[in-house]
Amino acid sequence: MELRLPSWSYSPSYTGYWSPVTSTINWCEEDYYATPYAAEIVNTLTNLMFVILAFKGIRNCIKHGHDIVFLVAFVGYLLVGTGSFFFHATLKYPMQLVDELSMIYTTCLMNYATFSYSKSRQYGFILALALVSLAIFITLYYHYLQDPAFHQLAYAILTAVMLARSMYVMEFSLRPSLRKTEENFKLLHRKSMTADQKEISRADDRRNTKILTAMWMLIVTGLTIFLSGFGIWQLDNIYCSDLRHWRRELGLPWGIILEGHGWWHLLTGIGAYYYLVWGIWLRHCLNGRQDEYSLTWRSVLNLPEIVRSNYSNGIVAPDVAKKIL
Repeated sequence: MELRLPSWSYSPSYTGYWSPVTSTINWCEEDYYATPYAAEIVNTLTNLMFVILAFKGIRNCIKHGHDIVFLVAFVGYLLVGTGSFFFHATLKYPMQLVDELSMIYTTCLMNYATFSYSKSRQYGFILALALVSLAIFITLYYHYLQDPAFHQLAYAILTAVMLARSMYVMEFSLRPSLRKTEENFKLLHRKSMTADQKEISRADDRRNTKILTAMWMLIVTGLTIFLSGFGIWQLDNIYCSDLRHWRRELGLPWGIILEGHGWWHLLTGIGAYYYLVWGIWLRHCLNGRQDEYSLTWRSVLNLPEIVRSNYSNGIVAPDVAKKIL
């Protein structure tokens, strides 16, 4: 006797409230099988992960006084999730542009934050002009091509450049063996330093090494989650016809587990959140405020946050929060 989990069959597609489809791309999830008001119900609702984490990040930025650029970045992150929500609900071309172009604009903003730090005002102005021009070019050329592959390539390049630059800055600013200028200064003046000064210098190096270890844990965890979502999405594209058949065999709600693009939303949303948290902590470290801010991250099953080290109003405090550092 075959044992099956309780389930119900997929219903025939409803006449969609938002029909006809005008987007240049449609995903593997079948349209309007759950409700006439959402073309792709799973792909729509999984964007709530972005909304939840965006408000969590915005609240954290306001409460703990993080740089304004990260507050703006979390607003952009919220716009990505909101745009994607309405795109998958309607499959309308204008909503597709809101979804996809907000990803480009938010990534351009983070590139500005990464490359303009500690540079002159003139450099920052030229960089801002270049990135705005690039964003306009991508917008116009993408609207002309209407080829999602171009958007995906542009987003991938911008993200890769931003990550590479951030890792470079992190290593050469915090790792003691790579901070050549400061290390040479220490060596030249070592003899004139008191015992207490030498110990403080060594303590700073140990602290920064521990911070780097925790930062790499953040990076590896975030990238693993993000790339896992990308891999699942690619499998969803390649094996779409098989997946649709298997979903109908499983029935609802179990077929939802095989909605690969929904997993892309959940996992990339979490991965992007990890990047923003890492960026916040790195910015505080570059500003020489390592002792003022700490990473709270109880395990890989919990979401990390950057909080003030002396924050003790009863919500998070160093003596009760289990911290990586």
